[in-house]
Amino acid sequence: MTSSNDSMIHRSSFRDPSGFLFETNDTLYRQVNNSYKSHYDHLIGSGLYEELVGLKMLIPHKETDAALAISDSAYKILQPQVVKFISYPYEWCFSELRHAALAMLDIQKIAIKFGMCLKDASAYNIQFIDGKPMLIDTLSFEMYEEGMPWVAYQQFCQHFLATLALMCHVDIRLGQLLRIHMDGIPLDFASSLLPLRTYLSFALLTNIHLHARSQDLVSDKPISTSRRTVSHVALQGIIESLYIAVKRLQWRQGNTEWSDYYSDANHTYATQATSHKKLIIQKYLEMISPKSVWDLGANDGTYSRLATDQGIPTIAFDSDPTAVEKNYLDSVSREDTKMLPLLLDLTNPSADIGWSNEERMSLLSRTPTDMVMALALMHHLVISNNVPFVRLAEWLSMISRTLIIEFVPKNDPQVLRLLSYRKDIFTDYTRTSFEREFDKWFVTIKVSKINHSNRLLYLMQNRSNLR
Repeated sequence: MTSSNDSMIHRSSFRDPSGFLFETNDTLYRQVNNSYKSHYDHLIGSGLYEELVGLKMLIPHKETDAALAISDSAYKILQPQVVKFISYPYEWCFSELRHAALAMLDIQKIAIKFGMCLKDASAYNIQFIDGKPMLIDTLSFEMYEEGMPWVAYQQFCQHFLATLALMCHVDIRLGQLLRIHMDGIPLDFASSLLPLRTYLSFALLTNIHLHARSQDLVSDKPISTSRRTVSHVALQGIIESLYIAVKRLQWRQGNTEWSDYYSDANHTYATQATSHKKLIIQKYLEMISPKSVWDLGANDGTYSRLATDQGIPTIAFDSDPTAVEKNYLDSVSREDTKMLPLLLDLTNPSADIGWSNEERMSLLSRTPTDMVMALALMHHLVISNNVPFVRLAEWLSMISRTLIIEFVPKNDPQVLRLLSYRKDIFTDYTRTSFEREFDKWFVTIKVSKINHSNRLLYLMQNRSNLR
C-alpha cells in the first residue's frame, strides 16, 4: 500500500488500529492514530515511557514532523530506533524465550504503577537488542481501569507460558510449533501434550489446563455483554503468579549431537590447529572490518566471539538447541552485547509466513549481511544433506557480501566419519570442484592452510560487490 507521498506501510503492520509502521526514503516511522491519542499522551505524560526507556526495556523514539503522516487519522509521527536484525520466537532458544517472557511481565508490573496495562503480550513485540530483550511496540499500552481484566493474559499464556512448558516438560523442539501457530500455541493443544505431572503445578494447572478448559466451556456460548471484573490486587496476583511460573520452568539441557563438539574428548583438531584457525579468522576479520557477521553452524559460539571481541554485531546460527542455549547463557554471563545466538536449520530456514506470506520475514528477506562465516560446515551440507557445491555457492552469494569458508577435504576425520554411515557418491567433493563453483560467485582474496590439518580457510568477496 503506497500513499501519495511515496511512503510504504510496513507489510507486517496492519492489525493494530492504534497505528502502524511505514517507511519514507528508507527511514522507518511509526504513525500514532487519533484513536490512540489519550493512551499515548498518558504513556508520555505519566513518565512510563521515560522509565522503561531508561531501564532499556522499551525501544526509544523521537517525535518528528507530522507532515510525514500518510493518512488523515494521524495524531503523532514517531521515528523509533531501528532494530538492525529482526528475530522471531521460533528462532530463540529456551532461555531467550524465557527471558523475553520475564521482560514482558516486568514491563507489565511497571506499567500498572503508572496507571497503564499492556494490551498486547505478543512475543513478536520483543526483540533482543544489545543482548537484552526489549519491547519494540510503543503502542502496546492502554490506560488501566479499575476492575478491568488483563486483556493480554491469554496471549501471554499462548505465546510464552504454554510454549515454555512444552519445551521444558515434553521436548525442546516443540518451540518450533510457533512457526505454525503464529498467535501462540492453543491452550487446549498444549494441555493435551503436557504430561500428567504438570497438573501438580498450581501455575500450570490454572494458567494452562484449567484456562484451556474454561475456553472450551464458553466456546459455544453467546457473547456476554457483561465483563468480569478483576480487582487491582487480583491483577497483580495474576502477574506475579505468571512470573513465578516462568521462573520455575528450567530446561535440563541434554547432550545432543553437536553440544559438546569443542570438548577435548570429541574435538578432532589438535590444540595447535584450533589456535591457528582462530588467528587466521581474526586476521580475515581485521582485513575486512565487516559491520555485521553471521556465523552459520556456530555451535557454542567459540568462533563467533572472535567477531564480537572486535565489536562486530554477530548472529550465531545453529540447529542444535543445546548448543544455542549454551552460547546464549554464556553470552549473558560475559555481558556480550554484540552476540545474538539463534536457532536455524540451514536445510529448512525460516520462511515468509503470516498474512499474505508477508507478516514474518524469511531468512533470505533479512539479508544480506556484511560477512558470513561458514566454518566446518560445508561437508555437513554437501555430504549429509546432498547440497551440491553449485547450490551452496549460489545461496551464500545471496546472503553475504564477504565470506570466510572452510574447506574440509575427504581425508579429514570428520568427513570420514560422515562417509562411514553412507555410500560415497560424492565424486565432485574435491578442492578443484569447490573452487570452480565458488569462483562463479566469489573472488578469492586469500587462502590459508590450517596448521596440523589439511583444512583450508578461504576469504572471499561477492562478485556483485565489485560491479
